[in-house]
Amino acid sequence: MAQNQTERGEAARTMHRLLAGGWVAQVIHTAAELGLADHFRHDEAKDAASLASATATDPPSLSRLLRALAAVGVVQETGDRRYTLTPLGATLRTDEPGSMRAWARFLLGEELNRTWRALPDAIRTGDTGFSHAFGTDLHSYLAKHPDTATLFNAAMLSATQGINAEIGAYYPFGNFRWIVDVGGGIGTLLLPILNLHPETRGTILELPHVAAQARERIAAAGLAARCDAVDGNALDTIPVGADAYVMKSVLHLQIDDQAEAILRNCRHAMPAHAKLLIIERLLPEQVAPNDVLAQENLLSDINMMVNGGGRERTEAEYRALLVKAGLDLARVIRPPGPSAIIEAELA
Repeated sequence: MAQNQTERGEAARTMHRLLAGGWVAQVIHTAAELGLADHFRHDEAKDAASLASATATDPPSLSRLLRALAAVGVVQETGDRRYTLTPLGATLRTDEPGSMRAWARFLLGEELNRTWRALPDAIRTGDTGFSHAFGTDLHSYLAKHPDTATLFNAAMLSATQGINAEIGAYYPFGNFRWIVDVGGGIGTLLLPILNLHPETRGTILELPHVAAQARERIAAAGLAARCDAVDGNALDTIPVGADAYVMKSVLHLQIDDQAEAILRNCRHAMPAHAKLLIIERLLPEQVAPNDVLAQENLLSDINMMVNGGGRERTEAEYRALLVKAGLDLARVIRPPGPSAIIEAELA
């Protein structure tokens, strides 16, 4: 009986820690909203009063927030209750390469909070949580709320630019003379690749309003001579004849029928020697406890369910989609980070 009581007590404490994860996220979100990290300079220690003055906040309340941030590693507390920004906390700086501030603000903002609260409705009905919370889909909502759309776009850039840099340096993209980035956004993956490989040229295929922004970034990066952005939709047609076709975080936005249609369009565009590189999170075939990467990717799958209506998939599920589209999965490469590179070729 004593052992059972001990086990029950430990289980209750573990559940408490899991539930308190929401509080941790809210503390970090508050720091991002206040722009707190922007007011630290190098290794200079700051006290709560000076930070409160800089952020127009109540000093005693901010002091309590800073101590909580110290407990989770965002700042470091000195013996005299002064604070320095840690490398983790520096990811919340607005001007930091790979800044996560916009992602933190959006992820815990009002829209996603309401959407996640609708998760029980999504599970019961099979609809997205977003449609239950707002009566419309995410992209229609963003079209009518430009401020949220601006934050959303910044958050997507915030969440991907550091990961994209790792992927671009990890795979031998220099083997290709022409790369088409299908649904490549404003070039956060392709442009660093082209900078690394001066003999390679690139094309971004995107919806017209995104392609226009991509062309501005291409010009600003000085890459207009060997990179362009074309208007289009991967569900309709894809530029023909490239050496490699890249899709990052595209198929997880689609239901299976749409994903298969996009893959078929890629297959029709690919010459015999071409490669298709699908960069997505991979779900485990069997879930093991305390697997941090699996946890992150499975939670991303739930986020897709409540927001966009797409889904994350296992390697076997991607293999099956590829076969239906006339493609073979050649290998799976796992760079650092949450995403894998699925390399496919003509069957």
